[in-house]
Amino acid sequence: MTRLYLLRHAKARWAEPGVRDYDRPLHPSGDEDAEEMGREMQRSGFIPDLVLCSGAKRARDTWKAVARSIEVNDVGYSDALYSTDAAGYLDIIREAKSDGSILIVGHNPMMEDLAIGLARDGNEQAMAAARRGFPACGLAILRFPASLSRIAPEDGFLEKFLKPAGI
Repeated sequence: MTRLYLLRHAKARWAEPGVRDYDRPLHPSGDEDAEEMGREMQRSGFIPDLVLCSGAKRARDTWKAVARSIEVNDVGYSDALYSTDAAGYLDIIREAKSDGSILIVGHNPMMEDLAIGLARDGNEQAMAAARRGFPACGLAILRFPASLSRIAPEDGFLEKFLKPAGI
């Protein structure tokens, strides 16, 4: 069994004049949410073997806040996770050729589309939460019977869906 963790970046600041969308930092509440998500991942034993993070500042900042609580030695950054669609995310996951679990830190609507598209079935509460939308700093935990390099739509089971408190 392998796991795929899909983490949407935490709440970002609004765009300011002269600041590209790619360069938007986290809102202070987003930093707090991401740090709490890291603590929850640690408590629950949801520790990935590999992290693939969008190169966008808000995604990198989200990972930095999560990483205050969990240690992962294999971390990569990809601008493709900022610019591609859900099918592109799936290709990136497959191409990682990881034998273990992967955490993707990315953006919506790709995270939501991927979580729903990969889950044939799941925990009832997790499926209902995912269908209501993928909030900032939401985390979908999917498990698969085979290596992530061979996953396809509807291969997964949505084990859990976590979101920050108060959302």
